[in-house]
Amino acid sequence: MSELLKLIRKLPKAELHLHIEGTLEPSMLMALAQKHSIAMPYGSIDEVINAYNFNNLQSFLDLYYLGASVLRDEEDFYHLMIAYLERCHQDGIVHTEMMFDPQTHTTRGIDFSVFMSGFERARQEATERWKISTQLIMCFLRHLDADSAMATLAAAKPFRHQIVAVGLDSSELGHPPEKFTAVFQEAAKQGYLGVAHAGEEGPPEYIKGALDSLEVARIDHGVRCLQDAVLVDQLVRDQTPLTVCPLSNIRLRVFDRMEDHPVLQMLDRGLNVCINSDDPPYFGGYLMDNFFALEEALSLTEIQARHLVANSIRSSFISSDARETWLKLIRG
Repeated sequence: MSELLKLIRKLPKAELHLHIEGTLEPSMLMALAQKHSIAMPYGSIDEVINAYNFNNLQSFLDLYYLGASVLRDEEDFYHLMIAYLERCHQDGIVHTEMMFDPQTHTTRGIDFSVFMSGFERARQEATERWKISTQLIMCFLRHLDADSAMATLAAAKPFRHQIVAVGLDSSELGHPPEKFTAVFQEAAKQGYLGVAHAGEEGPPEYIKGALDSLEVARIDHGVRCLQDAVLVDQLVRDQTPLTVCPLSNIRLRVFDRMEDHPVLQMLDRGLNVCINSDDPPYFGGYLMDNFFALEEALSLTEIQARHLVANSIRSSFISSDARETWLKLIRG
């Protein structure tokens, strides 16, 4: 490990774009399939790994939802989350804001209380064992209709105290943010913050729609903003956080090679970007693996690394006191 990567690992970091269902490792997938007697189209862990060769976002989502189908009881959700949080501890992540997809589970007949109880156990344990702070972002699946999202928002009311924000994920093309305006307005009335995937496979207009119609606090991905100079100026002026996921962007063919990824150009232009892992096992690595890829392909510097890490803390939903404590350590 290079000296720069050793430094990055030591710095206190936040991860803000992480789908907890997307942390399902192939070994856990196969073990849970066996536990619940679920037939999988794979005969071994190696076959699962070999399936992680995606042509686009939809080809990934097909496997993602298949993987999520093995999550059935509270223990499954607990083990899923505690495994990720232990990795956070190893990589120096002090705060993480994890997205989860209720509709992926409720449409299979799994009650909210099942996954929320498993998540809560893991979060409490991570705080006690590793002093990691955690928050949950409840995402709506944009390929489903707005009525389904509104019903999910209603079903979440008993667990409101466990959820800090709502988000929007899944298939982007053909599902503009405006489709969910009423849902996000209702969520805001209930005190939720808002984030949304936009500008990954979708056009810059989807970023504008998420900001104007959904009034979100953060844009997840947002790399297509570079196609609209006026939008870039707006994002720089407002310092809107963009939670960029480099390895994910390469695996899903948003960019052909890591050498082509514009994240450091975005940083140098004044955009408020930070690094995240999205769905680590599916896309080739966790947070530190993304930093390794940037160092190897784009000659990441210490100044840029500290800036990216600081942006992750500044863009989080933690308290201002906690934010300033971590930023002082990052500045050195």
